[in-house]
Amino acid sequence: MPVKTVNRHEKFLRLFTANEPAIRAFVRRLVPSQADTDDILQEIAIVLWNKFDEFRVDGDFRTWAYGIARFKVLSWIRNRKRDRLMLANDVVEMIATESHRADEALQRQRELLEFCFDKIPPRDRELLMRAYQPDVIIQEVALSSGRTIAGFYQWLYRMRQILQECVHHELAREASS
Repeated sequence: MPVKTVNRHEKFLRLFTANEPAIRAFVRRLVPSQADTDDILQEIAIVLWNKFDEFRVDGDFRTWAYGIARFKVLSWIRNRKRDRLMLANDVVEMIATESHRADEALQRQRELLEFCFDKIPPRDRELLMRAYQPDVIIQEVALSSGRTIAGFYQWLYRMRQILQECVHHELAREASS
């Protein structure tokens, strides 16, 4: 396989796998069932791959994929119009637009959360990371931190509050500038 093709495959796979959960959630908000979402997502992946040469390298993959997803959902709905439970196209368009806006806002909040997280002292950051690892036993993390279990839960609550206040402060600062 030529190097250019391998790089194209790799780039597509990296972008698609990084964005697939968001694309899936976007589609899921527009169709009645998870099975429908799965079917449509397969079609979206095929179109994204076939049109990947048209994607600008400096472009926003998720926005591009949402556009294709929107058309695929509308096509899917058009093919199932006889089902009385289907949403009208204008409603799907409205939901898709609002969904995309909400996704952008959530993405900005995630970026600000990372910014705020980096402001926390390294020891506290490490404890937070340990506390939220999959399959962690929180009591073990609490005891290794030198706190009681109840004290550790109170500390976690305060840390979440600090992060939340920081994100809200940064969003308000951005809105006022």
